[in-house]
Amino acid sequence: MSGELGQPQAGPSHAGLDLPNPERNRAGVPGGVIRRAGAQGRRSWIQKVLEQITDSPLQWVTPSEVVPVAVLAVQRYLLEDEPRDTIPKPPLYCYDVTISDGVYQEKCYLDPSLNFLVYKNILKVGIEMKISRVSCLYNEKRLGQGILCIDNVHCGETLEDISLETPFRNSAHEEVPERPLRGGKSHYLALWNNEDPYGDIWLTNKQPEEHNFNNTKIISLSHLEMTWSNRRNFPALLVRILHKSKLRYYGKPDKKMIEPYQTFLEVADSSGTVSVIMWNALCPEWYKSLRVGLVLLLQDYSVKKSYPFRMQPLPVDPQIKLISTMEICLNLRDPPTNIIIIPEKQVKPEWRLPKLNHRFITRSELDDMPENHICDVIGILVFVGRVQRSKKKESREDFWSYRWIHIADGTSEQPFIVELFSTSQPEIFENIYPMTYFVCTQLKLVRNDAQVPKLLYLTTTNESRVFLTGHRGQPYTNDIKNANRPSTSQATRRENQSQERDNNKQYQDDDPMGSQYFPATHESLSPTKKKRILQGPCAKLIPVPQPETSAQRGNRPDTPNIFQRRESTSAGVQGKARKTISDRWESPLWREKKFGLIDHFHYSCVHPESIPRKFIFEQRKFLTEQFNSQPAKYIPPEGRPPKLEDFKSARSLGHFEVTILGLNHEIAIDVAFLPMYSPEDLRTSQIDTLLTCMNYSCVYPQETPGNDRLPRALAGDIIKAVTKLDKVHIVGILDICNLGNNKVEVYLHKIYSPTNTS
Repeated sequence: MSGELGQPQAGPSHAGLDLPNPERNRAGVPGGVIRRAGAQGRRSWIQKVLEQITDSPLQWVTPSEVVPVAVLAVQRYLLEDEPRDTIPKPPLYCYDVTISDGVYQEKCYLDPSLNFLVYKNILKVGIEMKISRVSCLYNEKRLGQGILCIDNVHCGETLEDISLETPFRNSAHEEVPERPLRGGKSHYLALWNNEDPYGDIWLTNKQPEEHNFNNTKIISLSHLEMTWSNRRNFPALLVRILHKSKLRYYGKPDKKMIEPYQTFLEVADSSGTVSVIMWNALCPEWYKSLRVGLVLLLQDYSVKKSYPFRMQPLPVDPQIKLISTMEICLNLRDPPTNIIIIPEKQVKPEWRLPKLNHRFITRSELDDMPENHICDVIGILVFVGRVQRSKKKESREDFWSYRWIHIADGTSEQPFIVELFSTSQPEIFENIYPMTYFVCTQLKLVRNDAQVPKLLYLTTTNESRVFLTGHRGQPYTNDIKNANRPSTSQATRRENQSQERDNNKQYQDDDPMGSQYFPATHESLSPTKKKRILQGPCAKLIPVPQPETSAQRGNRPDTPNIFQRRESTSAGVQGKARKTISDRWESPLWREKKFGLIDHFHYSCVHPESIPRKFIFEQRKFLTEQFNSQPAKYIPPEGRPPKLEDFKSARSLGHFEVTILGLNHEIAIDVAFLPMYSPEDLRTSQIDTLLTCMNYSCVYPQETPGNDRLPRALAGDIIKAVTKLDKVHIVGILDICNLGNNKVEVYLHKIYSPTNTS
């Protein structure tokens, strides 16, 4: 291949970007013509590498010099099957990585063998990266077109200052909307899930427009239900949106859908309520512009028999008929649907469109609500947990994104505890922080009164929507006056009184009251968790207090510490300590076997980023970033950011290091056990056995104001109780949490003593 790589010039176009036909080869590879660089001006490393691979007879090359580049973007998409594939493949998500060498930016294709670097959050935006092997993937249908492929890299540290001023070498990479380098997909997916809209294909510019109804024939939903099977053309529908679901992405490698999305709207007129399904390319065009409460005029839609296994949400008015025999389908074509948002000022009373009827409840009322009750809540956020991910299916790369939050409404000492899954509103989900008003609709109650402590929390449903700032014009404003809303002073006082207690609550996927939940940092990807079961005797237990901030360490005199002290560092909680023999316990069996082990796994470290921090309003942007997922594009920091370790811990208890010996006494593992305060239930207020304590993951000592270290009496009681488990065969359930960047934490979720060990 011959040609020349040009130099950057001012303006939107650059020399050397000869793209005579920018049309994409949907099954192949796009790219600009590769040209040799001129002699004048500063030459970029990217240019040199492209020249080197162009001249090489090999499919890949090792750059003649390895120069650090900055990672500006990591973007994900689904790669569809190649035409030669005869057997359908499982979904393969690919990544395009945008790099900068200080002269040019270049979007590169990441070889799928390196995808694990993204999964583990080693390859991420804002870092320095050295590329040691590259190749070129050519577009065989067009002369001189190809893309640069990254085949081997070394990922370095986070860079403090990255310039975004450098231009793209290939102007095709500046297309709007952005296009993936490979395959026929027209857009990128969100980096960590498939539910969130991502990129500039998602429009927000649809506005209400007045409509002349003189020549518009309208049919009611009830009449349409009776006659649709005998009709070929359907009159217009005039309806109000009652519910809006999150997005569903159904892309598959063997499906040639360009934008395979689906969303449900529950709409109603005076005669009934029905499900409306919006398909494919209509979703990017309309999804972000449609909201609950809007009045729509729908024309040129299709009707089909409803899917029998889908559960519709409850109607806002029990007097409105729930139509479940048909569904309304909206498509970009076959036929092309026409959607018009009718201004509220044009809505006439004689249309008798239903009003929204929210089901706001107070926290004091929640205890009396039945299992699976659907409700709406409003209050002040007093706790925001980190974003986490859980796999939808074990064999797939698809994940749910969720986080735990606490909402206080002033009617109870206890907050609403909400398991908040992504609602396809990333602009809110990724920007929530304490001390702000928060509204969440269509929540489902989960409870188990037989468990100790009682299990009681709310979780989002498919139709849940969240609202963070500004209530003016929102669909719930007519109902909000009936909700018990705390004043700002109430919220501040309650936040100060209960923040530490709230942050000590412990949650997990299936048992939010029974295992410790930790916020994660910006340094780590959305953590993923797995549960594993092991058996063996408890061999050793060591209490580890909460690490202090740098300010606390500077003001504290050098006095003996009764616990094994581990100072917080960037790599974890490490260090040396003074200790007394009474502050730790070792089984005689452990002293006998510990030097003859085949393997001893050490996973008891609790990393600094896993420690909940006291919220400081002035640092809300920094703290919000710390507990979100890694972004897909680099965002320059504002000024010099603080260090996470400088924020005071919101946990008043430290943790225990527990060593469990395998049944064959050949393998041992160190894990962390995290107790919590739970003053609600006096039935377990005595630490009678460590088994009871660990089963409930809670202890009941009196809190000491201003003391963030594990109380000595509490540690002594638990260490005394653990001696009763000496040589006892236990079954332990472990939570394995991948924080990314090669950091893994393992927590003891529960232990059981089997009654039958045969």
